[in-house]
Amino acid sequence: MKKIKLEIIGMSYSQSQSGAYALILGEAKGDRRLPIIIGGFEAQAIAIELEKMKPSRPLTHDLLKSFADTFEITLKEVVINKFIEGVFHAELLCLDENGEHRIDARTSDAVALALRFHCPIYTYDKIMSAAGIIVDDKKSEDQKETPVKEEGKSSFTQNTTTELKELLQKSIDMEDYEKASKIRDEINKRKKGKK
Repeated sequence: MKKIKLEIIGMSYSQSQSGAYALILGEAKGDRRLPIIIGGFEAQAIAIELEKMKPSRPLTHDLLKSFADTFEITLKEVVINKFIEGVFHAELLCLDENGEHRIDARTSDAVALALRFHCPIYTYDKIMSAAGIIVDDKKSEDQKETPVKEEGKSSFTQNTTTELKELLQKSIDMEDYEKASKIRDEINKRKKGKK
């Protein structure tokens, strides 16, 4: 399977889940985005490395990096390899004198480590197709607002599929990736129901 290289686009505070953040990964050569909901500690670990801050004591990911360096273990790449029931799974490809080793990891931890090891992050097209959202930078000025029913903040069961697609695009345009990921999940749930 061909791998798709990802870059960190940004991170934003979750308005619907207390203490959670939305990590946005984007195709290096494309317009699809992969929004991933992560915890506060993991968001902090990623943000600290992105901002090149040095904590007074090493965080867990820094400790793991020091451990790996001490024992001459290299993190070659991170692969987001599964998307099961709305949860992303990742794998670390590590190298040492004995060869390659694949280690299962939470996606947020894998990204935090990828930043520290300066290694690439990948996923597969099937995951981008299932969980990714497309960012359309070409907005027309005469784009009409379509009233869309929204039941609560996280339920879109009352919307038609057409309404959901319109709402998805508006959420992406407003960079509300967390909402966009919930809408995408509802659309995907309906697609599975038709099979």
